[in-house]
Amino acid sequence: MTAQRHIVSRRAALGLLGAGAPLLVAAGPARAQPRLDKVSFITNWRAQAEHGGFYQAEAAGLYRKAGLEVELRTGGPQINPAQLLLGGRVDMAMGNGLAALNFVREKLPFLCIGAVFQKDMVVLIAHPGTGFTGFEALRGRTILISAEPRVTWWPFLRRKYGLKDEQIRPYTFNLQPFLADRMLVQQGYLGSEPFSLRQAGLTPDTLLLHDAGFENYGTTINIGAKTLAERREVIQRFVDASMEGWDQYLKGPAGGFDTAAANALIKAQNPEMGDELIAFGTRMMNEAGILRSGDAARLGIGAMTEERWGRFYAAMAEVGVLPKGLDWRQAFDLSLVNKGVGKA
Repeated sequence: MTAQRHIVSRRAALGLLGAGAPLLVAAGPARAQPRLDKVSFITNWRAQAEHGGFYQAEAAGLYRKAGLEVELRTGGPQINPAQLLLGGRVDMAMGNGLAALNFVREKLPFLCIGAVFQKDMVVLIAHPGTGFTGFEALRGRTILISAEPRVTWWPFLRRKYGLKDEQIRPYTFNLQPFLADRMLVQQGYLGSEPFSLRQAGLTPDTLLLHDAGFENYGTTINIGAKTLAERREVIQRFVDASMEGWDQYLKGPAGGFDTAAANALIKAQNPEMGDELIAFGTRMMNEAGILRSGDAARLGIGAMTEERWGRFYAAMAEVGVLPKGLDWRQAFDLSLVNKGVGKA
């Protein structure tokens, strides 16, 4: 697999519908299976380790145990999960905290009900030995970023570290420009570009965007207010089973949980997601504390707090990414999380 091919592939549009084993009885008349409540959830890109907890919940039977039949749908380059959510094509969609705040800005009745990632996995990457020791080292360096960050996290970094728009150039998810110029800095995703660069023989220096103070929640569960009001008990079961799935997936075989079936589902949906890449992504999530840090350390996987939402909104409003005076508390509902799942 080439580095470029993997980078593009990270971002299968095929649906995944869990099929349970047929009911087996030793003798006597067949009994009907218990009725399962159907819900659908779409991820933000093709299947990968960074979605693994949802696949673990499916493969390990956690959703079925919770009385759910869950359709896990995957995103991709031609799929916009937020549009499918807004259009009522799915019950829930994977997103992030900024997307939920934008729902409020646009006066759309959608919100966030859980945040799997306490830390955004976006990183900035540099060649080793080029003095990339902190975000201050970005001054004067050419930085490759794609279109979306220019209106999300770049204004934050620019303001905080005294950077200039003249420094940025387009990132096209092709690693060759970076490999050819050892003084370039570029965006990446912790479980993706660093892996591809290692495959190309380069171990990069990386800085996690979260460590600059960019407190965007990642891998969130976003939902329509109407769906939540009408199906709250069902949605609660989905959230609980998903967070248990994430706890199992990250603990893995070392913690007594078999994740082979979940990884098989991931690879079936995205054949370019090989075993080495899955293992790398899982290791990065654990090592960087992507799920178990911050508020999750005391409140459990999926944790959110009003204090953090308030800080993040204030930071985004300060740099003009969001308008001041927004009723930011409408962006989330804390009642379905903070239940201590996965606490040590």
